[in-house]
Amino acid sequence: MKLPCLLQFRILKLALTSLFTRPFTTRFPKEPFTPIDQFRGRPRFHEDDCIGCGACVEVCPAECIDVVDDANPQGPTRTLIQHLDACILCGQCERYCITEKGILLSTEYDYVGFTPEDFEEKVEKELLLCECCGKIIAPVDQLRWLVKRLGPLAYANPTLMLVSQRELAVVSEPVTPAVEGVTRADRLTISCPHCRRKTALAI
Repeated sequence: MKLPCLLQFRILKLALTSLFTRPFTTRFPKEPFTPIDQFRGRPRFHEDDCIGCGACVEVCPAECIDVVDDANPQGPTRTLIQHLDACILCGQCERYCITEKGILLSTEYDYVGFTPEDFEEKVEKELLLCECCGKIIAPVDQLRWLVKRLGPLAYANPTLMLVSQRELAVVSEPVTPAVEGVTRADRLTISCPHCRRKTALAI
């Protein structure tokens, strides 16, 4: 097929221009390359802003973030572990983070390792346990975040109220989970929804 003259001229001009100009390449790795701000690189947890809610786990299409809960009464913790070797850098964790700063994509693109642990990003949060049955309620930082968001409305929920008062040292630390049945006196305790319903039905 015969090309139009105008198109032939453009192709010839592009060929001559490329022949007498320097190649547009970077000098990496001799000189470090700085990506643009919109570059989607290695995700990083920000411990001060992450509340351990697990929203990033729910929306991750690659399922590369695990939640490990340790309900040990002596020190209950929740650990979020992101496996970077399975991450597809889609940015859904950053987009749906409820604090908008808990996990952010960085501009890091050159990360290597020799063991699976080298590709893990972790953050650990303290868990709050029910004072009645000992089950997990939520991370403490998540409840503190809810108290700040709700303001005075947080006092409508006894658990949130007690968490906020603990910050002011008005109430004591949670007691050891009870082994007896739930009574009406447990209404003003840090309790899970299941036990709170029982306190409402207790006579």
